[in-house]
Amino acid sequence: MTIRRATVGDADAIRRIAGDSWEADYPSILSRESVESGVEEWYDPARVRGAVEADDELLYVAERGEDTTADAADAEEIVGFAHGVVDGNAGAGHVLRLYVHPDARGEGRGRRLLERVRDDLFDRGVDRIHATVLRENEPGNEFYRSFGFERTGEAETTIGGEAYPETNYTLRRTR
Repeated sequence: MTIRRATVGDADAIRRIAGDSWEADYPSILSRESVESGVEEWYDPARVRGAVEADDELLYVAERGEDTTADAADAEEIVGFAHGVVDGNAGAGHVLRLYVHPDARGEGRGRRLLERVRDDLFDRGVDRIHATVLRENEPGNEFYRSFGFERTGEAETTIGGEAYPETNYTLRRTR
């Protein structure tokens, strides 16, 4: 498996992974219309390009790479991504998104993506990293808790014009 910085050419793969993940993870939480609207808004190619080019954003992809079950044609298939951002004024970083395609889960790709974003955010001087997860997404909530993130509150996000409760998490840098 390879974790690398995303390029503008990865936009379609990022959209595909987000859409497939949302459909698999949120079938009883988000309507199909909300999934389509959210993916269209959050993963618009111009937004992905902006994240790739911004100095304060970190966008990484996971490639199937060394997976010995993959044939040569899909050896570099993108199967996950993570998007972090630095808020230098607040001394904080944010994990905005982290998804691994449902067919590529269970092999540590999500953990490797989160470790890369975490390490790079801390290397950029942040002292804490925030993440949010839809409240009803228990596997996502458990993922951040297992990584040492502590629950710090609740908020709402809007997807496709509908409000959804989410849980806020924080990971503090230990020196």
